[in-house]
Amino acid sequence: MPLHIPDARLLLFANATLIDGTGAPPQHGDLLIRDGRIVEVGVFDISPEIPRVDLTGKVLAPGFIDLHSHSDLKVIEDRREKSHQGVTAELVGNCGFSPYPCGQHAEVVREQNAGILHGPATWPTAAAYLHDARAHSHLVHVESLIGHGTLRSAVCGRHSGPLTEQQLQAMESALDEAFAEGAAGFSTGLMYAPGSQAPFEELERLCAVVARRGKLYTTHMRSYSWQLLESIDEQLTLARSTGCRLQLSHLQAVGRANWHKQSAALEKIEQARAEGIDVAFDSYPWLAGSTVMTQLLPQSALDGGLPALLERLTQAALRSDLISALHNETAQAWGDILVSSLATETNHALIGCSIEEIATARSADPAAVILDLILEERGQINIIAFNQSESNLRQLLTHPLCSVISDGFYVDGRPHPRLYGTFPAFLGDFTRDRHWLSLAEAVRHITSAPADRLGLTDRGRLALGYVADLCIFDAETIANQATYDHPDRTPIGIEAVLRVGRAVL
Repeated sequence: MPLHIPDARLLLFANATLIDGTGAPPQHGDLLIRDGRIVEVGVFDISPEIPRVDLTGKVLAPGFIDLHSHSDLKVIEDRREKSHQGVTAELVGNCGFSPYPCGQHAEVVREQNAGILHGPATWPTAAAYLHDARAHSHLVHVESLIGHGTLRSAVCGRHSGPLTEQQLQAMESALDEAFAEGAAGFSTGLMYAPGSQAPFEELERLCAVVARRGKLYTTHMRSYSWQLLESIDEQLTLARSTGCRLQLSHLQAVGRANWHKQSAALEKIEQARAEGIDVAFDSYPWLAGSTVMTQLLPQSALDGGLPALLERLTQAALRSDLISALHNETAQAWGDILVSSLATETNHALIGCSIEEIATARSADPAAVILDLILEERGQINIIAFNQSESNLRQLLTHPLCSVISDGFYVDGRPHPRLYGTFPAFLGDFTRDRHWLSLAEAVRHITSAPADRLGLTDRGRLALGYVADLCIFDAETIANQATYDHPDRTPIGIEAVLRVGRAVL
């Protein structure tokens, strides 16, 4: 029978399996909330007059925190995909993409964000965005990073060359202002233009502002494949030189030829942590990732923005250079890269097909097919790419420095199933069925671990005074049902989700 959660100022959850989010073993007990806060937890005397919900056989845990989300625009629409998974808080603005600030270049920012944020909305400041996000998002608590790509475009427009001192100072000032207005941190997307154009010195200047404000710096590094270790070294050097708190986004070793590098990558992170650098990472529980197809290209091809790229694709000499680069630099096999979203109806039948399949059907070179598709779709094309091995995935998800994330984003087409089923997949498939880690430790990876990275002092734990963002689930049945072919299937086993003490699911 479905749980009924009364809408009451004072509410008792009785006979629950309490998992507090810290990694401590589960305990049997009760939890009392008053006015959206936890006031008692464990074993205590209970008045029979208090409204109660019997949770016999159910787990009561903190609401899950998605530390890496691209739902910047969707939280305002109260989309329910994350609530169905038990998520009660999201960190948006990742990978250098945020819908603010737009400066005098809103059109450039919209064009840049379109493939990831799935919408045209922009805001002039962090304060304006956070006001609207928190006023209109009733399902999740929203924290936001200011994206480096957006910041750079807001200040410099389509300019792709070295920045002037005046431009750097303008970026520093805008970043500092965003922090003063409540932005939780700063993100870079160093595999995406224009972030890919930023030299170390530019990042160092901006991360010094992050450190001074005590915020979090998250990074989609320059490479996860051929230059994985060098990319980690750059980010650790940046953290050492500025003192900023560093979060390595969606860590993985991409491509079979690079899988062996992951252990060395983790050793670098662990050694830096032992030296006193505040560094951690996050990972999603999937072998495949998802992004825009243009990320497969050398990002110098996007100098001047999407219009300049589309012009280059019509020039024979430049096209030949890009084909060579794709053959030499693509880490995945062509059969591992699938089309997930397109702008036109003409190519709609290609959704779900691999580059290899499309190339065979067209009797064309796979690299040439990628360029053709980008041109045909005017750059508005997304992919799903199978990147890593199962053994590597296990090593990441079970590592104590890992927060487990969705990295989900919306598309017009077939999204990655991580948008719909990440957290139930982690707790069901990987935790209960494969026994990769205990349930208590798994819950820590999606509650207190991300809360600590964000500096949230009243979320992510079942503890006195904490906000009553709660997830109630059946540990025996919780499971993801979304697949790559059918990604929009709702998970099972989540019995109820509460946001500040009130049921949202």
